[in-house]
Amino acid sequence: MADAGNTSNNRLTQIKDFLTMNKTATTIPWDPDCTKFPTRKELPAIDGAPSEAAWVWGEDDYIGRLNLLTPTRVAAAAKEIKTGEIVPVNLPLNVPAQPAFGREIFKHSIKTMVPGLAYDDLYEMNTQSGTQWDGFRHFAHMPTATFYNNTKESDILGPAANHKCSIHHWADHGIAGRGLLLDYRGYAAKKGIKYDPYDYHPISWEELFRCGQDQGVDIRPAAQGGDVKVGDMLFVRSGWKEAYDAKSAEERSKLALRHGNGEDGQRYAGLGQEEGMLDWLHDCYFAAVGGDAPAFEAWPTREKYHLHEYILALWGMPLGEMMDLERLAAKCRERGRWFFFFSSAPANCPGGVSSHINGTAIL
Repeated sequence: MADAGNTSNNRLTQIKDFLTMNKTATTIPWDPDCTKFPTRKELPAIDGAPSEAAWVWGEDDYIGRLNLLTPTRVAAAAKEIKTGEIVPVNLPLNVPAQPAFGREIFKHSIKTMVPGLAYDDLYEMNTQSGTQWDGFRHFAHMPTATFYNNTKESDILGPAANHKCSIHHWADHGIAGRGLLLDYRGYAAKKGIKYDPYDYHPISWEELFRCGQDQGVDIRPAAQGGDVKVGDMLFVRSGWKEAYDAKSAEERSKLALRHGNGEDGQRYAGLGQEEGMLDWLHDCYFAAVGGDAPAFEAWPTREKYHLHEYILALWGMPLGEMMDLERLAAKCRERGRWFFFFSSAPANCPGGVSSHINGTAIL
């Protein structure tokens, strides 16, 4: 019987050779069960797509790297459950009380169906005012105004609107697999690195690597000898929730309402946009990434591009923001384990842009 790993990798080699000759990566979808994929620098060009696009799962694919969450990987991830401790990662729907970036405040009311006997909830919310998945309709590759897998504004709004890259595709597939937490905030405190999560502070790849070392995790992809497996989900704690909790309601509101550019605008700590960070985020083949900060990446970017463009539009990687990682970090540190089982139930909203995460880590 042929070795399954070799068969899978041989097929990937054949696909890469074919794509290199034909320059059309959507002609033959990549095999999601492969364990070795092209690095960022090895990505084949795709006709009609921006440079570095990894639209490789087929022309009608709208789940991107969630394709990597195969039954084999999900079953393997379940083995990370040791104690069975459940740790939700969702902020209350009314947190932050005043959302940033001009987003609407969450509103909740109760509708009386039968006085004294039956009641309903009514929510009015922006799905990205709190713990959120940025969907593929949220952020385009700016130079080409193209969303993931050649989705355009006309697919989202207007008379020709359709369900390309709708968030309901994620809900149909489901999100479950192995999660990895990098507690950068805890590492920084231990090493005397001081910064304000409400100010621009780019976390470099080198700092994340050292953070991983401190946790006993080699954050390089397995293909390079590290501990990160294809299809893992990355979560980074930058300390925004900790800082939010330490401020008064007035301070929180004032910071959320910052407008303009530079010192007058929104500023947050997050992952830096350096080339090394791009290589790492791509080459690990994470199924999804997320963090506790409002923007995940250091905001505002000081490059000519945003990580959002690469993560969402070019690579098709779900991006989580404003996750509550405080309890999870404490539990992981207490247990000395930074990998866990993670599941999320995005909203099944046909045509939707994004979703509350509804995420749970199980240790």
